[in-house]
Amino acid sequence: MSQEFFEFSGKTVDDALTEALIKLETTSDKIDYEVVEKGSTGFLGMFGKPAVIRVYKKKNLVDTARDFMKDLFAAMGYEVVSTIDYDEESRTMNITFEGDDMGSLIGKRGQTLDSLQYIISLVVNKESDVYIRVKADTENYRERRKETLENLAKNIAYKVKRTKHTVVLEPMNPYERRIIHSALQNDRFIETHSEGEEPYRKVIVSLKKEYKDSKETGGRYRGNDRSFSGKRGGRGRSGRYSRKYENRDNAPAQETSTPESTNISEETTEE
Repeated sequence: MSQEFFEFSGKTVDDALTEALIKLETTSDKIDYEVVEKGSTGFLGMFGKPAVIRVYKKKNLVDTARDFMKDLFAAMGYEVVSTIDYDEESRTMNITFEGDDMGSLIGKRGQTLDSLQYIISLVVNKESDVYIRVKADTENYRERRKETLENLAKNIAYKVKRTKHTVVLEPMNPYERRIIHSALQNDRFIETHSEGEEPYRKVIVSLKKEYKDSKETGGRYRGNDRSFSGKRGGRGRSGRYSRKYENRDNAPAQETSTPESTNISEETTEE
C-alpha cells in the first residue's frame, strides 16, 4: 500500500514547507517531506523555477489501524464503519464495527471477530515500541457472550454438584476460559482448571475432592450451595475456598473418573 502524499511549491523549500503546514493544518513534527525540485532564481530573476516538495503525513497508531481495516474490509467485500478509541495511558485500543452484516463478522461463537482482533493487534503492535492491547467488538457481542458464559458456568456447577460427575467444556480461547474460572472461583464445592493445548484447550469443572470422596454426605446436593445432605441428614464437611487454582490456566490436570463431555451449544442458544 503506497503512502498518500501531497505536493507543495514555493519560491524556496522553506516557503513550500510553510505552505504545506498551513494547508494541512499540522506541525513539522507530524510530517515527512522530500524535495522534488530545489528551485532556482533563474538569470536576473527570469526563468526561475519554484521549489517543489512532496509531503507525507506521519501515521500514528490509530491511522495505522484505520488504514489497515479499510483495505482489509474492502478486500473482504464488507462495508464497515470502524470507530477507534485509543487510550494512550492504559495502552488500550477499543475498536467498534458497525454495518449491515455484523453476524458474519462475528462468526461462530466469535471466532471471526477474534481473528480480526488478533490480526489488527499484530499490525498495530508492529508499529509500536510498547505493547498495545486491541479489543474489537460489534453489536455489544463481547458483553453478551460474557453473560452467556457466566450463566453456563453456574448451570454446569449445579449439574456437577447434583451428579458428582466432572464436566469437560468445549475448547475455548483464553479470554472465555478466564470468564468460566472467574464465575466459579468463589464456589466452595467446585474447582476448575484447564487441560490441553491451544487452540483445543478446555475448562474442566469438577467437585472438590473432599466432597467427592465424602462418605458422610451420601453425595446428595441440597441445591443451595450451603451444604450437602446425606441419607442420615448429616452435614458434609465445609471447605474453604482453595487458592490452589487461582491461576487456573497454569494448574495441573486433575484425575477424574470418566469425564462427562458437555458441548456449550447444548447449554445455551447460539449467539
